[in-house]
Amino acid sequence: MSFPPQAGAHEQQELPPEVAELERGVSALPLEFRARLYPLVLQVAESTRRRRRILNLVQEALGQLRLDMKYLIFDLEATRRERDELLRRLEG
Repeated sequence: MSFPPQAGAHEQQELPPEVAELERGVSALPLEFRARLYPLVLQVAESTRRRRRILNLVQEALGQLRLDMKYLIFDLEATRRERDELLRRLEG
């Protein structure tokens, strides 16, 4: 039974050190233990990568939301200034 090569440097950087260490530790086990544990380690690693991607997407969305809010507040303030100016002209 052959096992897939260990994750590349880029994939290792995506994993917390503990998960990468677990993967290396399981890879060093005798074949009978590795055969049972390695698929589980791969599931944990993939789940961790997926969570990290989701977290990055959420962080990007929050950043965009903050920027959009700043634009909306700026637009609201400009609209209020324009309204106030028009009211002054109408009254005066």
